[in-house]
Amino acid sequence: MTTHAPARPHAEGPARTRTPRVGVIGTGFSGVAIAAELQTLGIHSFTMLEKADEIGGVWRDNTYPGAACDVPSHLYAFSWKPESDWSLRFAPQAEIHAYLQDAARERGLLPHIRFGVEVVRAVWSDTAATWHVHLDTGEIVTFDVLVAGTGQLNRPAIPALPGIDGFTGLHFHSARWDHAADLEGRDMVVIGTGASAIQFVPHLAETAQQVTVVQRSAPWVVPKADRAYSARQRATFARVPGYARAYRAFQYLRYESRWPAFSGNALAGRAATAIARRHMESSVHDPELRERLTPDHPIGCKRILQSNDWYPALARPNVDVVDGRVTRVEADAVVLDDGTRLPCDTIVWGTGFKTTEFLAPIELRGRGGTDLNDAWRDGAEAHLGITVAGFPNLFLMYGPNTNLGHNSIIFMLECQARYIGQAVARMAEDDLASIEVREDVHRRFNDSLQRRLQGSVWAGGCDSWYVDEHGRIVNNWAGTTLEYRWRTRRFVARDHLLVRRRDLPTGNDLAPAAGSGVPT
Repeated sequence: MTTHAPARPHAEGPARTRTPRVGVIGTGFSGVAIAAELQTLGIHSFTMLEKADEIGGVWRDNTYPGAACDVPSHLYAFSWKPESDWSLRFAPQAEIHAYLQDAARERGLLPHIRFGVEVVRAVWSDTAATWHVHLDTGEIVTFDVLVAGTGQLNRPAIPALPGIDGFTGLHFHSARWDHAADLEGRDMVVIGTGASAIQFVPHLAETAQQVTVVQRSAPWVVPKADRAYSARQRATFARVPGYARAYRAFQYLRYESRWPAFSGNALAGRAATAIARRHMESSVHDPELRERLTPDHPIGCKRILQSNDWYPALARPNVDVVDGRVTRVEADAVVLDDGTRLPCDTIVWGTGFKTTEFLAPIELRGRGGTDLNDAWRDGAEAHLGITVAGFPNLFLMYGPNTNLGHNSIIFMLECQARYIGQAVARMAEDDLASIEVREDVHRRFNDSLQRRLQGSVWAGGCDSWYVDEHGRIVNNWAGTTLEYRWRTRRFVARDHLLVRRRDLPTGNDLAPAAGSGVPT
């Protein structure tokens, strides 16, 4: 039996008869955001599953030299935990990681975390209305609700090239940086010119004998308005009431105003292109190099990068830029598609992440045993980027089409956390066994979203991590963050199939299962 009851506020709802057991996969910003929201709602029956031995997600894994945020520090923080002591306008990796750890400790999340366990499979039980989550330890844990906070940037993408196993030198991905290696004086090949490479290449160039950067397509790079905060400024943020909040609001509005450049507005696009061209021309004086560094796609089609030292680094005498695609690796060299051989003793993969696969490699089976990979065979999609038809009680954080090109992803995560929190609270208050977005709602939302995206700069035909192998834009949101906040402001019950617990088949064991992993 399904009901379509109207949505209502939950703060004054009826007494809860049974609080859902919630499993949260991951402890990056997504995991911490939803866990904090559940706590705010008085829901403490959640467990966070983390494959590493500490929290942090992408900011734990990416420790390469120069790693830093490209969103202003005060904006790249939770609204419920403003930080006054950032050292730089764009915080470095170590500070962001420490901030996230502090946030988890302050909210008392650590007792809810199981470290060193990786989710390999999750199967929905139609009869019991529960998720059975298989861990790499062989254990099976049971939850009523499953929230995936795995993010879009957690699986390094390393090409499976012929000959890589025979390479006699050192090679590693930027997200798995080898800090034990002495890189001074080495002949290095860096593959990729994305957001990570533009941060670490300038550091490598300072001590390496030779750095050869292999680019498939040059990125658009704009100046990074970074600077250190003085002790007086940090004291002002900490002590003057409302100042930090007003500064954060100013930064938010400033970045939100960049949306027209991504929406397909020609005037805004030309203005952004002019800024990037001036930046390159002021830094690169060699006409030949400047030509090779000029992108062949509209600005914003790929991620716009920010750096003040990328172009100066490429102009150094010990740095070279070559165009091409690596097709194989030899014992002491990489070989490009035109046959060019690049001798080296070190390869650094700046090849980004497997962004369009989302929950992979987790095998996830929903209602009727449907495999999520099959449901997404034509491209990943979700209603509001949060729920998927056919997968009851599954919620996604930073899911399909929720990435941004113009503002802080933390804003989006908090929107998603509030929406999911409302849904879980509704389950508790109305004793619901399951919530599942209706297929027609799911379809209508995603069809409209894809039509809108066709007018955006991301449909410009470039090969970016925003687009999957089918040419479908699966990562980015199609509007402003204000629109997303409005659309996720409340959980809309009529858009979902709601199954009450009393309407499940009798005889099911719905008590907390042994080994559920939920703290008591």
